Amino acid sequence: MVLWIFGYGSLVWRAGFEYDERVVGYIKDYKRVFYQGCTDHRGTPDNPGRAVTLVPQEGSTVWGAAYKVSGHDAEQLVLSYLALREKHYDVRALVNFFTVESSSEPALSSVLVYIGSPNKTENKYYLGPASLEDMASQIARSVGPTGTNYEYLFRLEKALYEIGHEDEEIVELANEVRKLLKIWNEHQLYINSCSN
Repeated sequence: MVLWIFGYGSLVWRAGFEYDERVVGYIKDYKRVFYQGCTDHRGTPDNPGRAVTLVPQEGSTVWGAAYKVSGHDAEQLVLSYLALREKHYDVRALVNFFTVESSSEPALSSVLVYIGSPNKTENKYYLGPASLEDMASQIARSVGPTGTNYEYLFRLEKALYEIGHEDEEIVELANEVRKLLKIWNEHQLYINSCSN
């Protein structure tokens, strides 16, 4: 038995489990979006962060990494780990995975991917779309047990750059968050200088 898992968010830079092989590639007809709420890693129930999920979009591609896990025991261990890590994602889908070398025919079929759907009955963590400014503000402010929400965004931006496939919308959102953080830091320096 062989299990393949597609990562398009934090799994791109940190699998968190042992795997036999990692392949860079993409899936078709989906778009990566910051629509999923995060209350356990990069946010809290009172101040949720934003994490990526996938929405169907014909003609689009989402780059990331596929991880191969071999053997029944290893598969069960990884699936248990991911059930906890990806517990806010209500859909487990099987997708075709493509690479640069195999762009017309799938390099892999039946690759498992976790998706946070917009179905609020099944996925109470779905936040949905927001303006660039509102998303940036929420990401800049949110902090959870794993760290800041903006660290998640910046790590994703860097991981996609490192695999050679930057996502323009991720870069735009990251730059907007950087602007906010700079403004807030300058404001805090001003307040500190006034109190001295």
